[in-house]
Amino acid sequence: MEKIKIIQIRSSIKRLKSQKRTLNALGLGRIGKEVLHEASPSILGMIKKVEHLVKVLKHDNKINK
Repeated sequence: MEKIKIIQIRSSIKRLKSQKRTLNALGLGRIGKEVLHEASPSILGMIKKVEHLVKVLKHDNKINK
């Protein structure tokens, strides 16, 4: 599976409790925090639930030398 980078771009203040829990489950919690995850169906479903709070990028595993 490909890796994806998830970046929180908006605050979780005044959001539903379920959205806050989803952000925590993804490893987010603060604006600007970035995490890497496999693009599994469960992760993609969580992203869909909070897509207005996060930005998703494809992650390239190659190391430039």
